Amino acid sequence: MNERITDIEIQLMHHENTIQQLNDVVTKQQYDIEKLQAGFRQLKEQLLKIQPSDIRDERDEEPPPHY
Repeated sequence: MNERITDIEIQLMHHENTIQQLNDVVTKQQYDIEKLQAGFRQLKEQLLKIQPSDIRDERDEEPPPHY
């Protein structure tokens, strides 16, 4: 019986270690995602300052000069 309990405790220890490793990976990935999102927002703002969007609603478009 004691051997069985020891085996279960060892398994539990390995599971807890695996869970901690996975948690570390997920935490790092979330940090990386947040950094990428912030960088994307910054690039988007810089691009919009350089050249505003050319996308307009179709109803707001003027017909080409040859019409």
